[in-house]
Amino acid sequence: MRHKATVFEQIVQQFPWHRFEHHVRQHGADDDQRGFTSRTQFLAMLAGSLGGHQGLRPVIAALAPNSGALRLLGGKAPARSSLSDALRERPAELFFDLLRELIGQFSRPLRRTIKAAVRLIDATQLNVGQRMQHWLGLHKGTVAAKLHVVYDPVAQKPVYFDITPARINDITAAKDLLPIDPGATYVFDLGYYDFAWWAGLAAAGCTFVTRLKTNTPLREAQPRPVVPGGVVLSDQVGLLPARLCFSRRNPFSQTGRAVTIRIDTGKVLRLFTNDLSSPAEEIAALYKERWQIELFFKWIKQNLKISRFMGSSENAIRSQIAVAFIAYLLVRMLQAAQPQAYAAALVLLIVRTNLFVRRAISELLDPRHPPPPRPLGPTNQLQLPICN
Repeated sequence: MRHKATVFEQIVQQFPWHRFEHHVRQHGADDDQRGFTSRTQFLAMLAGSLGGHQGLRPVIAALAPNSGALRLLGGKAPARSSLSDALRERPAELFFDLLRELIGQFSRPLRRTIKAAVRLIDATQLNVGQRMQHWLGLHKGTVAAKLHVVYDPVAQKPVYFDITPARINDITAAKDLLPIDPGATYVFDLGYYDFAWWAGLAAAGCTFVTRLKTNTPLREAQPRPVVPGGVVLSDQVGLLPARLCFSRRNPFSQTGRAVTIRIDTGKVLRLFTNDLSSPAEEIAALYKERWQIELFFKWIKQNLKISRFMGSSENAIRSQIAVAFIAYLLVRMLQAAQPQAYAAALVLLIVRTNLFVRRAISELLDPRHPPPPRPLGPTNQLQLPICN
């Protein structure tokens, strides 16, 4: 009988497995794990994320009847103690590296209206529960951590993430943790209002678009012409204040640009950028693109269920979020491979409902047009003459 792949098998076939063992050896991730391999842990966590199972016990219960399907992929249904120990002990950096491998493989056609190397920066809070207070250094009663993400809106993928206690300011995490890609265009909100950090971006050859506070004046402002009746109300080139509070010298001394726009809700915003050549309408479009990272946060919270975790250690939380991001990218790759356009949430819903069903994903997405039956090939049955 011809083998028919499960939906889960069709999804994991997209993963760059040829690099998996390299990263396992690099991190020594299979040392002293009593036969519970990195592949088994990864497949279990990925199936749990795609299946929407919250917590350790639901994952174990959901995978137990499907051990045979997992064995075909080199895994097995894990025991509760084995998965719990692996979440605590196996380094989360392994899953970070696997995520980077998949990010490098995943690509989409670039849109011509937006610059290719755009990076959106933002953070969102996660409800991590009372058990996580000891490693986050949280105060009693505080159950939130903060997820910091750098997002590529053109490829619709995260390129970096990190986790800190909720009390850490966004700009503090940006300066201490987030990598800078020279030459990229960064878009961020008022949470990253720091002139020294802006100067660092400019020194790295980056351009940026952000908000300018209403009480921040622009010195030596020179107006530029704008199109009447458009979203751009004014366009000025000038300098930020030379001095900050307590007579500190402003480290961002180069010429900048203030673009005032009116958004769809009627609210007026002041944008600031060090891009002096692009049209003001493109600056406004870049800042509007920042909404994509908000949609990404909403999508992963609603669909990948990263509000309840399988472990209480920092290593377990980081591992689970990395695997959740891998699940997000695999769903996006599956979505892009379909002949018709489907919403990512619909693709994930079909996957979640039929994770271990042995049917083609395209057939599940569009049951009205099943693929034609495979023609029967020649048989190897011997033809014996009948004796009269």
